[in-house]
Amino acid sequence: MLILGLDPGSVHTGYGLVDKRGSQVVSVECGRFSSRPGTPMPERLGHLAAELEALLDRWQPESVVLESLFHGRNTRSLIVLAQARGALLSVLARRRLEIREYSPAEVKSAVTGNGRAGKQQVARMVGLMLGLDCAKLTADATDALAVALCGAQRQRLDGLRSRGPGNGGKIR
Repeated sequence: MLILGLDPGSVHTGYGLVDKRGSQVVSVECGRFSSRPGTPMPERLGHLAAELEALLDRWQPESVVLESLFHGRNTRSLIVLAQARGALLSVLARRRLEIREYSPAEVKSAVTGNGRAGKQQVARMVGLMLGLDCAKLTADATDALAVALCGAQRQRLDGLRSRGPGNGGKIR
């Protein structure tokens, strides 16, 4: 199953695509979509949507995972990030892709075992789990791979929860 992880940003959006086969997860592609700083926001959002469309056309993932918004100190940054996420979610919803979201702490915990891990610790574990030299990757790409790994790890548990005993499913 191809799982796309996205780390949204208004200037740089990281993406990481992993393939989950049973218990094995391998990296397929990662990188980032970038806009020039100072570009008007509507143009940046259009560019972001077009880049995501091209990536989806190329790989056709079955599931997409994003980090959920968290409240930061800067309200303006939060609004800009929400706009970038909105552009991404609009493209994904039009494609009718499965979309899952996890908090930053859930992503860190899934990758490192510690919900308060730092960026360097997350990058190191992503490298170890996928056999990559994350020093050669952008932080945006590494973060997106971490989101994809979290989605891969949580996939079965989320499926069991959604079926649950009350929904006719059996939890084993």
